[in-house]
Amino acid sequence: MTRTARRGRRTLRAAGAGAAALLALSACSSSDDSSATSDASASGSSGAVSGTVTVFAAASLKESFTTLGEEFEKQHPGTKVTFSFGGSDSLAASITGGAPADVFASASPKTMKIVTDAGDTSGPPATFVRNELEIATLPGNPDGISSLKDLTESDLKVVLCDKAVPCGAAAQQALDAAGLRLTPASYEQDVKAALTKVELKEADAAVVYKTDVRAAGDKVEGVEFPESADAVNDYPIVQLKDAQNAEAARAFIALVRSAAGRQVLTGAGFRTP
Repeated sequence: MTRTARRGRRTLRAAGAGAAALLALSACSSSDDSSATSDASASGSSGAVSGTVTVFAAASLKESFTTLGEEFEKQHPGTKVTFSFGGSDSLAASITGGAPADVFASASPKTMKIVTDAGDTSGPPATFVRNELEIATLPGNPDGISSLKDLTESDLKVVLCDKAVPCGAAAQQALDAAGLRLTPASYEQDVKAALTKVELKEADAAVVYKTDVRAAGDKVEGVEFPESADAVNDYPIVQLKDAQNAEAARAFIALVRSAAGRQVLTGAGFRTP
């Protein structure tokens, strides 16, 4: 089977998963016995949710959290979810620096620890998904990249996330597991910035998350590599101590952790913990 055919099948599967997830969300919002409602009750939410909830979230969550934010607003008329997506380390620094936010969803426990150690959370974070790395290449994989080792070829222009960012730390962990040294053309501030370099054909390849490769569709080609199993990232989420809308924060986290929320996230390529 050609790479183009495989890519087409992957795109169709992703589209089908997304459609199924949206249908599940719709069913959830219309049912009194929905998992989202049950989880919201369990979290202490009274259901009288209103106002704006501000969510700081890892860049790799952009597509799935945007979908969940739209669903949240449908379930709670009069509410608005505002997002700040970026590198988890930068978001953590903003929170500890006093930036107003209600919820923080990080791409690694290490960056979440920055916030918990500063005493800026209202309770212990909960891991809600996991993510694995994949190589993003130009469409059709013209350089024939089939392994992590191939990225060390001197004629390839490869970009990585900055080492302080979870995707960069995971990439370095995978390289160490393979016993490889790689000097990238650039280090990018977050996973979306690294992926964009390939989408714009400014780089031949980037090490990013599987979810980002899937979200990019036909703009890139994905190449799996076994060392990614040594660098799987857990994603924790938490309500912040100084949340200005604690009720909405709890309700949003409940939606993310509900069955419907998991379906959106796994449809985007995330793994359950």
